[in-house]
Amino acid sequence: MRKLAVGIMSGTSLDGIDVVIAKIEGSFSSTKVEVVAFETFDYDDKLLKRVRKGISLEESNSELLCSLNFELGYAYAKCVKKICENNNIDLKNIGFIASHGQTIYHITNDENENVRSSLQLGEGSIIANLCNTTVISNFRSSDISVGGQGAPLVPYADFVLFKDNEKTRVLNNIGGISNVTVLPKNGNVNDVFAFDTGPGNMMIDYACKKLFNLKYDDLGKIARKGKVIPKMLDELLLNKYFSLKPPKSTGREDFGDIKTDKIIKKFNYANNEDIVCTFTHFTAISIANEYKKFILNDLVVDEMIISGGGVYNDFLLELIGENLQGIKILKLEDIGYDSSMKEALAFVILGNETLNMNYSNVKSATGARRNVILGQVNYVLEG
Repeated sequence: MRKLAVGIMSGTSLDGIDVVIAKIEGSFSSTKVEVVAFETFDYDDKLLKRVRKGISLEESNSELLCSLNFELGYAYAKCVKKICENNNIDLKNIGFIASHGQTIYHITNDENENVRSSLQLGEGSIIANLCNTTVISNFRSSDISVGGQGAPLVPYADFVLFKDNEKTRVLNNIGGISNVTVLPKNGNVNDVFAFDTGPGNMMIDYACKKLFNLKYDDLGKIARKGKVIPKMLDELLLNKYFSLKPPKSTGREDFGDIKTDKIIKKFNYANNEDIVCTFTHFTAISIANEYKKFILNDLVVDEMIISGGGVYNDFLLELIGENLQGIKILKLEDIGYDSSMKEALAFVILGNETLNMNYSNVKSATGARRNVILGQVNYVLEG
């Protein structure tokens, strides 16, 4: 049965709340999905400041996190109502909403006294009752409960949308973090593997904000004017994350504002353009290095399809191409999709599997011991 559904994604880059409306029917390999509308909503300035504070280990506190969980729920519900209004869609016709939530902290393995865990805020019951429909949220916890890292979760949707019998494809989303899904040609879901390669736009964006008071490096124009600082690049490439083998995932803990700020201060004698340039080279080289270590030794890749905010950084894409010569590099737009909406659409697919009582974690991607149904479901009473 075809239904209208909403997917919500607010990523580590904090560059907005992505909301997609799609028609969906079937499940697993028989899934058919058609995008109806997509919009990115800016965070309210006050809420964005509070989210940044909540993410910060130095500034956060339990009172703030308690409130933020509900504040984000209200914000997400407002966005759903707005996109429906903008597209003349009656909220009553929305069959379900799937919300990733805002990641506050992600612990990939047991460390010190802390256990493997992940915290995404944006209370599902708030969204459900304000929008008067079923909401699936908190997708990562179930996978973590069976030994996975709770990330990456998009590979299941990548398989549903982009599998190909004739081509081996890699889907590389460059958001705040860069993550890759490998789809061997003529493979099944158990052949899929995926992992986070490391930084995407996160460090570049922070440097642009800190040094130029800009949200991001438009088309890579700033980086193109600079030159690499060899000592800085070498230090960045020593990050312990690159010594880990997949399955693995990362976030602000390894490549966030605190570490980026320390690097900027250490190399403050350099030109600002050179600092942004070096961060851009770092993202490109780290992606290429991870491919060479964990993908290209075993597979011939026919297509690399890039999505996320990184597709709008022309200089970054050029550098990736230089470091991965011989691979055909495409933007998601080249195969008929909008790069910005991919992850929000992925959660429509994941939410649909949850409601169909199907698993949607990829064990080879997360490291989970077994397949599980993802997400927690909030229902509402009719009437």
